[in-house]
Amino acid sequence: MSARIYQRPKNAMQSGKAFLDQWVLEFAPAEAKKPDPLMGWAGSGDTKQQVLLRFPTCEDAKAYAERYGINAEIHATPPRRLKIQAYADNFR
Repeated sequence: MSARIYQRPKNAMQSGKAFLDQWVLEFAPAEAKKPDPLMGWAGSGDTKQQVLLRFPTCEDAKAYAERYGINAEIHATPPRRLKIQAYADNFR
């Protein structure tokens, strides 16, 4: 069982910073999705893909993965770059 631990990135459509400090443990898919014969929707029998665990720190997420024997890969958070701009800069 493998998983990845990452810090949720900011959505491009939002200006707020809520939940950006949370770390997420997300399980890797165990089997490929296949189309349903009746409706054609993609699905699989792997229910762990639906599980998304949130932690306040990366260390808590690592400790949880170690406690339950989950091989977790940690993805570093890219640094946030602020582009400070005034409204008047739109008219220059």
